[in-house]
Amino acid sequence: MFEHLFPEHPISMFSNCAISFFRKLRPPEKLPDGIDPLYPHPQPEVQQAIREFFTRFYSDEEPRVMLIGINPGRFGAGITGINFTAPRQLLNDCGITHQFGESSELSAEFIYTIIREYGGAAAFYSRFYIGSVSPIGFVRAGKNLNYYDDPQLLASIKPYAVQCLQSQLSCGILRQKAICIGGYKNLHFLNRLNEEYHFFDEIISVPHPRFIMQYRRSQLQMHVQEYLSALAYCVNE
Repeated sequence: MFEHLFPEHPISMFSNCAISFFRKLRPPEKLPDGIDPLYPHPQPEVQQAIREFFTRFYSDEEPRVMLIGINPGRFGAGITGINFTAPRQLLNDCGITHQFGESSELSAEFIYTIIREYGGAAAFYSRFYIGSVSPIGFVRAGKNLNYYDDPQLLASIKPYAVQCLQSQLSCGILRQKAICIGGYKNLHFLNRLNEEYHFFDEIISVPHPRFIMQYRRSQLQMHVQEYLSALAYCVNE
């Protein structure tokens, strides 16, 4: 089921490994009735954006700290294939031209506020890699669905999440510390996986960007500093 996620031979350059992962990525099998995968990756323009993104920012053998979100949404990675990166940020912050339009999303806007505060995309991505529990998103009745919001989906996602995480870790992820993006439910699931598979020595948590932008915008700068402190902690700055 998952053999396609792993390269036949180890690849030393981070960019090649990540591009290979997303090129071969497939949705989970046997999703519950009424739930569809958010899966833009087969589209040639998405594959091109992924190639340009990882070639630009990851063409080296340096390990990265992993930030782990929930799963892509319709207006960010559900369009571009790149986690927490909507079309507007892909062009304006990453310098990658595309045909996805100029749309944005709240989560991408917050994450790229953090990235700019860190010194920009090149500085940020030289130290960090943003992934998710499921690199494939989910929709039900045309709306975003988090993997943990449906009991059947939550029960079925574990093997897929484990194999996707293992594959991405092999690209050059540091194992000492990781950052969970997204509150209690995502952290709880990740901690359970980590207890069994020992992916990381420590996982710390930060609030989800959409929650901040929708409900805590008046405390935006406090949360920006919270994220920056988490980043500094993970790279021992």
